[in-house]
Amino acid sequence: MKFFIDTANLNEIKAAQSLGVLDGVTTNPSLMAKEGITGKNNILKHYVDICNICDGEVSAEVNAIDYDGMIKEGEELAELHDQIVVKLPMTKEGVMACKYFSDKGIKTNVTLVFSAGQALLAAKAGATFVSPFIGRLDDISTDGLNLIQEIREIYDNYGYETQILAASVRHTMHIVNCAKIGADVMTGPLSAILGLLKHPLTDIGLAQFIADFEKGNK
Repeated sequence: MKFFIDTANLNEIKAAQSLGVLDGVTTNPSLMAKEGITGKNNILKHYVDICNICDGEVSAEVNAIDYDGMIKEGEELAELHDQIVVKLPMTKEGVMACKYFSDKGIKTNVTLVFSAGQALLAAKAGATFVSPFIGRLDDISTDGLNLIQEIREIYDNYGYETQILAASVRHTMHIVNCAKIGADVMTGPLSAILGLLKHPLTDIGLAQFIADFEKGNK
């Protein structure tokens, strides 16, 4: 399973990259705003900065909601760097734009997916990635992991190559359970990735090894 980090914070991206397990980055307008990145030129430059840190794919989201606007923005984003994946909303116009970019060989990520039917449409349009938001479903007492399972079954039934990118991942068990179900990618915060390192028995065992070594090597 690929590990993407969901942030626009360059220090967090550097930290994930230095760990040696980072495969890509996802961003959105909200994450850009959180880091104070505003203005078209600053936003475009920030995407390039991210690409220069991370070796993998970087999802850059369009802000337009109309078809022509999505095409214009998407083409501009795709020209920034070879690692850029054009991120599109799950709307009629977004699906149409996805088909357009797919036909041109430009990678796409269809986002804000909350149903298996939406994921099916994205795959039909040739999306590189589809992003079901499992955490947001959990927030409204709906099983987000069940959606991942449904999409996995449909894609396997028909051999769709669209990668399931589990988004809105909140914690370590989201990551583990998505891996068990067969999500191709997960994107989440640095805290969730680092959380996979932790286990009390690891800490206890390491402390014992160090103590025993020091006893015999004084």
